[in-house]
Amino acid sequence: MVKLDKIYTRGGDKGETSLGDGRRVAKHDLRVAAYGTADEANSVLGLARLHTEGDDDAMLARIQNDLFDLGADLCTPHDAKRAAGALRITADQVARLEAEIDAMNEDLNPLTSFILPGGKPAAAWLHLARTIVRRSERLMTELAGGEEVNPEAVKYMNRLSDHLFVLARRLNDNGTADVLWQPGSTQ
Repeated sequence: MVKLDKIYTRGGDKGETSLGDGRRVAKHDLRVAAYGTADEANSVLGLARLHTEGDDDAMLARIQNDLFDLGADLCTPHDAKRAAGALRITADQVARLEAEIDAMNEDLNPLTSFILPGGKPAAAWLHLARTIVRRSERLMTELAGGEEVNPEAVKYMNRLSDHLFVLARRLNDNGTADVLWQPGSTQ
């Protein structure tokens, strides 16, 4: 378990931060941007959870924990000294998301149009989180163009955006409260 005795360290005052292996990098480093953006999505999930309960809230709680696992995964490069024992996203975490998506999707009204972000408060927050997850995924794939990135972490973020979309529809009364795009209706 992590123990934090002091919140500020002054270590980042010159624009650098430490990775999981102790290496110092710029705060704008692509790796830091990728896990920082996953953390941003996690924060929005916390807002969504203010409007959820039961199984939906439990799924989001697991996902929030997974996103911290993903941050730890990204924070420790594969070529690092401590890489052997690093926390990594696993295929089981991806499979759990897929199973949850399939179960939720069974009860949803069929899609007849693209959906505009909105509807009920939890759904609106989940749509925002979904777009932030996509941004993190783009940063991760950009990072993977030059450094090794756990492929399961990339898969996880890809499934997570789908999961959040489907859960948003579920929370919008199984899709009946979705806000549908009406192509050309404002012309």
